[in-house]
Amino acid sequence: MPAPTPNPRGAEFWNSTMGHAWVSQQAVISDVFTSVTSVSLDAAAAKLGEHVIDIGCGTGDTLLAFAKVVGPSGAVLGVDVSAPMLDFAKHRAAEATLSNAAFALADATSYAFEPSWADLVYSRFGVMFFDDPIRAFTNIRSGMKVGGRLVFVCFRTMPESPWFRVPIEAARPHVPPQPPVDPLAPGMFSLGREERLGGILTEAGFREVALKATNVPIHGKDTTQSMAFITQAGPLPAKMLRTSNGYAPQKRFATRSPQILEQTGAACMWGCGLYRR
Repeated sequence: MPAPTPNPRGAEFWNSTMGHAWVSQQAVISDVFTSVTSVSLDAAAAKLGEHVIDIGCGTGDTLLAFAKVVGPSGAVLGVDVSAPMLDFAKHRAAEATLSNAAFALADATSYAFEPSWADLVYSRFGVMFFDDPIRAFTNIRSGMKVGGRLVFVCFRTMPESPWFRVPIEAARPHVPPQPPVDPLAPGMFSLGREERLGGILTEAGFREVALKATNVPIHGKDTTQSMAFITQAGPLPAKMLRTSNGYAPQKRFATRSPQILEQTGAACMWGCGLYRR
């Protein structure tokens, strides 16, 4: 039997330069994901006094929002595998004097959640990287109250997601041939198909599974901001522009930025699904 393919976006990836890039680009990323955050938080509908788990909380955008909504009588736990991002989230929570926020540097697949603690489990693009998604969602469910809600947003398939597809196609002439990607392997599009995602959640023990396909704008305040994210922390990190002769001519790539951004203003995703166990 062949050895399993290593997760290219596992803990090592998020603790490398990419994790630090997300910290340095935090303000830009917050702007880029403004619409996604708004739509998904509305779907989550956290309430005063609730206990919330934020899976893949990253630098803390959504965790801070939840901590403010649930108030001192509630509590929020942020779980992430990236030490740089989690440290930054802790710093932001301390600056905001949010004493109801706690943090765990851990993989949600194996973390020992307090049984039946959470009213709501939420994730913004944090559940697509599980090596074993059924095991991960089963473990997450163990930390939820009976009747608890699971709400997350993740990308659909690459062809449906111009925010990824168009920049990568624009850069393709400048980079060596890339190996084919297994669409079911941990990564941006691993949960992109409705049938597979619904089956995973059902097998993990969730009931009343509801999936919704939606298109949400993803772009920065201006071209410069959007391109900074696309090339440094988004679908086309700077390291992808390396060639055998050094860095690819980013200037040529940048000249196409207005056309690229016109096509990537909306990203497709399975968003804001509501799940009850």
